[in-house]
Amino acid sequence: MVTVNPRSSEIEKPARKSNLPWLILLIVAFAAGLGTGYAAWGSQPAAQAAAPGGSQATAAPAAVQRVDVPIEGKPMFGPVNAPVTIVEFSDFECPYCKQWFTATWPQIKKAYGDKVRLVYRDFPLTSIHPDAEPAAEAANCANEQNQYWAYHDNLLAASQLGTDVYLSFASALKMDMTKFQDCLSSHRYQKSIQADADYGASLGITGTPTFFVNGIPMVGAQPFSVFKSVIDQELASIK
Repeated sequence: MVTVNPRSSEIEKPARKSNLPWLILLIVAFAAGLGTGYAAWGSQPAAQAAAPGGSQATAAPAAVQRVDVPIEGKPMFGPVNAPVTIVEFSDFECPYCKQWFTATWPQIKKAYGDKVRLVYRDFPLTSIHPDAEPAAEAANCANEQNQYWAYHDNLLAASQLGTDVYLSFASALKMDMTKFQDCLSSHRYQKSIQADADYGASLGITGTPTFFVNGIPMVGAQPFSVFKSVIDQELASIK
């Protein structure tokens, strides 16, 4: 039985461990009005009802709650008609985001190819990652010159972040440096990044990375096996 490991995500407040099955965790963590995100998962015992003859029957488990996360105008990797969409709320300074990107994402791409697309939404943890928001601004500036994913990859591979690093990546990708520097200095994307973070917080997200696979929430830098289980289920359901 797969479980969510709270150590696989970076959060702004301490989280406690849980050994509940992942499907229940997903339902509980993002239930309407919960708003506690990673802080506490809680338990959800199956409901019991009296059955004919005095025996008890277990009620059918609740369906996984899906979240319709908007993706219009957000950076996307993969075909627009891919049957599975992974929306990632992430932070360029988060080590677990780097872990997922280097360990799990390559396996997903190799196994599923054009059947999966990845959509990125910003969720910088500014209280613990001072470079996360500026890095997100730089990535959005790179997106103006159609270099988002190459720039994204460079940021996640970097050992340190900062203005000099952002400029060096832009230069290496042969961007128009005047336009890039103007974009950075104007903080053009600061409000949209904050809007992403505010929207994520409204869903109960408090840490990174957090994913929505066809709307099904998944928390933390989970291994390929966890994503495979959900993706296979989604692909089987549309055949």
